[in-house]
Amino acid sequence: MGDGAGAIVWLFVVLVLLIFVVIVLVRSVRIIPQARAGVVERLGKYQRTLNPGLTVLIPFVDRLLPLLDLREQVVSFPPQPVITEDNLVVSIDTVVYFQVTDPRAATYEIANYIQAVEQLTTTTLRNVVGGLNLEEALTSRDQINGQLRGVLDEATGRWGIRVSRVELKAIDPPLSIQDSMEKQMRAERDRRAAILTAEGTKQSAILTAEGERQSSILKAEGDAKAAILRADGESQAIQKVFDAIHKGNPTQKLLAYQYLQTLPKIASGSSNKLWIIPSEVGEALKGIGNVLGGSNGDTDDASDVANDAAL
Repeated sequence: MGDGAGAIVWLFVVLVLLIFVVIVLVRSVRIIPQARAGVVERLGKYQRTLNPGLTVLIPFVDRLLPLLDLREQVVSFPPQPVITEDNLVVSIDTVVYFQVTDPRAATYEIANYIQAVEQLTTTTLRNVVGGLNLEEALTSRDQINGQLRGVLDEATGRWGIRVSRVELKAIDPPLSIQDSMEKQMRAERDRRAAILTAEGTKQSAILTAEGERQSSILKAEGDAKAAILRADGESQAIQKVFDAIHKGNPTQKLLAYQYLQTLPKIASGSSNKLWIIPSEVGEALKGIGNVLGGSNGDTDDASDVANDAAL
């Protein structure tokens, strides 16, 4: 019985020792992930900063504080009321981009660096925007962002934090100012629309007048060319007829006969006021008179009658 009880006690002691060794190993061996950093305190005093990788601590002597994130962090702060230079209260939303560069300073120089960045941003924003009127605040976002980033980066440097960028998400003026701005913008849009409409009407009238002028010019040029072509055609036709007649060596009787047949056609034109009778026609009429057996005086009378009729 005594041997059995001793064996049980011995086994219990060995089991306790194994558990203790496991706990010691677990507390001694630590793995630091990438983009993280750990601060080690030895007997309550800062000892070293752990980088990513495997490290070994002394159990019950070294203590590893919560790991710090070394990546760039984005913090959005709630809207803050800010009074502008012209005594208007605007609501401004801000976003701050920062990164922990010194884990030791971020641990021991400030209790809560995120809360400290928020309060510093609010204070700096009120100082910067307080020196601007509403119009300048609405149109100078880049300038405000640059001033905020410079002040924050300088103040947070001793905390082991680097502020890389500060952005204003929104600047909301009072509702009454928003209504006035909307009316002003609507009036400006209406004015621009009226100007564009008037300019369009003016351009349309100019183009229409220019088109009509060009059309009149082209029409006049076309009529002139058509008249010239018609005159050239009639001239060529008359010349061809004249050449054909003279090539055929017509007699005076034939010419007089053809002329007498053409007289009705010439008289049918409404614009014909003057007839020109060739000299050959008179001679032809004389020949006709001689053929018919009349005297020379009769022939002359017939010719005069024909001339009078033509006139």
